[in-house]
Amino acid sequence: MRQGTSRTSDILVRLVEDARTDRVPVRAIVDVLGERAYALLIVVLGLPNCLPMPPPIPLLCGLLLLSVAVQIILGQPSPWLPNRLLARTIALHDLRKAVDRAVPWLRKLERFARPRLSFFERAVAFRLVGAALLAFALALVFAAPIIGQIPLGIAVVLVGLGLVERDGVVVIAGLCFGLVGTVLSLGFLFAIIASASAIF
Repeated sequence: MRQGTSRTSDILVRLVEDARTDRVPVRAIVDVLGERAYALLIVVLGLPNCLPMPPPIPLLCGLLLLSVAVQIILGQPSPWLPNRLLARTIALHDLRKAVDRAVPWLRKLERFARPRLSFFERAVAFRLVGAALLAFALALVFAAPIIGQIPLGIAVVLVGLGLVERDGVVVIAGLCFGLVGTVLSLGFLFAIIASASAIF
């Protein structure tokens, strides 16, 4: 099966199965995504955050997503990531756990997803999606530890999957999840600031 016709779930399974070391470089993840790098990279960056994950995984995913979102907004034709970030690695155990948990749900979504409301493929709409992802990335950076990133992880995966499948309904569902996650992260951040102000 050519990568151009592979489903998102198949590509993610192959990514884990082909790994030859205990830690997977971010560069290797980007390389395997091929021609659909933007949309699939969004899915990959959301996946680890769909589960309770310790620091610094949400921070790393948030920073990578931030870079991707800015490039979408600027209209960059394909994603570029700094060498320093590409050289970072993710434990294969964590990546495998995220993929194993996510793939059954991805396959259910893939059966449901189909091309519709394709206006998100237009340049202006795609840049607006990039702006939303920028907000989600910042919310990921400030999300409550361990579980605070889960709504944002689900949101990012849905947006990416919707872009892959050209399904605007799935993209909109992801944006709605992201709004909830962003509000929760803002609430956590304000609570921290209020507690700090009370102490000092």
